Amino acid sequence: MRSDEILRRATDEIGVKALAAELKLSSAMVYKWCQESNRDDPDASGARNPLDRLADIVRVTGSVEVVNWLCNEAGGFYVRNPDPPRQPLSLGMLNETQKLVEEFSHLLSTVTRSIEDDGFIEVDEAERIRSSWEKLKSSAEGFSVACERGMYSAEAEEGIE
Repeated sequence: MRSDEILRRATDEIGVKALAAELKLSSAMVYKWCQESNRDDPDASGARNPLDRLADIVRVTGSVEVVNWLCNEAGGFYVRNPDPPRQPLSLGMLNETQKLVEEFSHLLSTVTRSIEDDGFIEVDEAERIRSSWEKLKSSAEGFSVACERGMYSAEAEEGIE
């Protein structure tokens, strides 16, 4: 989905005038953000919106810290989608499911080690738990994407000799 479509949906919830007033901008500017923008088309009516600009910042800097911060502001966490495996069905799916089980086991071990020494989870231990959880989520997402792309289907296996 394009950024202008996302902004239009979000703006529909409260209205352009309310959003513009809260941001201390003109309604016209917010309307422009909610229209398709095309740098290559001088006749395009939309304006580069904040989402496009954030995407540019991430692209130019190569840093996802902006995304991490924004996700945190929204009450969540950013988890990068890994590249799906490129192995045949028989190996790829088994390896990926085994990897998921191992990472889940690592998460449980991290929690267990954190709690068994003193009965509490300290800040640094919580950070290790978070890191382990993020790795597990990322692997599970990669597995799901591979499934959605049909990488573990009979057709995918037939294409590999």
